[in-house]
Amino acid sequence: MMSRGGAKAASSLVKAARPRLFSTATTSTIRSMSHETSHLLRPAVADLASPSGMSGWIWTSRAPAMGGVRFASTVTLGEKTTTTDANPKKAEKESSTGGEAGGNKGGKGIASYWGVEPSKITKEDGTEWKWNCFRPWETYKADLTIDLSKHHVPTTFLDRLAYWTVKSLRWPTDLFFQRRYGCRAMMLETVAAVPGMVGGMLLHCKSLRRFEQSGGWIKALLEEAENERMHLMTFMEVAKPKWYERALVITVQGVFFNAYFLGYLISPKFAHRMVGYLEEEAIHSYTEFLKELDKGNIENVPAPAIAIDYWRLPADATLRDVVMVVRADEAHHRDVNHFASDIHYQGRELKEAPAPIGYH
Repeated sequence: MMSRGGAKAASSLVKAARPRLFSTATTSTIRSMSHETSHLLRPAVADLASPSGMSGWIWTSRAPAMGGVRFASTVTLGEKTTTTDANPKKAEKESSTGGEAGGNKGGKGIASYWGVEPSKITKEDGTEWKWNCFRPWETYKADLTIDLSKHHVPTTFLDRLAYWTVKSLRWPTDLFFQRRYGCRAMMLETVAAVPGMVGGMLLHCKSLRRFEQSGGWIKALLEEAENERMHLMTFMEVAKPKWYERALVITVQGVFFNAYFLGYLISPKFAHRMVGYLEEEAIHSYTEFLKELDKGNIENVPAPAIAIDYWRLPADATLRDVVMVVRADEAHHRDVNHFASDIHYQGRELKEAPAPIGYH
């Protein structure tokens, strides 16, 4: 009698806790559970073997020492899995390979236990979208009408400090790269993509600490960082860096990231002003790049496919077209950072002015 009463009480407890502590699983998932919890899975196996063939509830142990339970994940029933009892290691290796569009070797898709399905995107003409690093709705046509000659004349001590800091950084760059503008552009973008990420990260943390919105500036700065990174992905197709150039990038990025991080913490208006001057120098560098292309000193090769899709360039676009749109992007970043610095100089916070989101 005591044992029957205990069994009924346990059964009632299981039914009451079932919605929270259990989830459905396929038979292949249950087979892969450890021997340690196999005695808890027998009801689930029995349910799955029933004619209804619907689903079984699994109850897994969180940790033997804790004696608790954990929430289990859900797997769609009827999903084809590559894992087999005969050779699970081989199947697991096969399921871990991805398609070429995702940057994985092999032609098979990744089998996900978590039910995350990669989205299938096509272009307007119906062809497959081949890029995973950006999507069609993130592409745009560059505004080539922007004023490239604008310059912020330094007036305060911090302005002069920012201006001459950038000028001092240009000298070793000119000495190292000279007229190899493809490699110079690649090196420049590895540095130019840092400030937006650092500024966005610090504003993000500030927003969390103060329980306040950022006026869109977090998104604007992260957009800038992503845009600069796409510049790098483009020029990687044009100029293949040598080993010592890669080593230089690691060194420069390590130093610049930490220096800019501290500089932004101390004075955001100085940090943004410095980036504004960096972008002015970038405009100058790309202008010289164009001159070398026009003179024939640098071959005007066809534009990389990634650049054609990202900037919506014509199919017959060339390297010169790419440099033109990249230079326009740098001019927009110049304006954004000088604008952000001006906001701080007026004693205001960035959140008080609408951020120029999508202003490439």
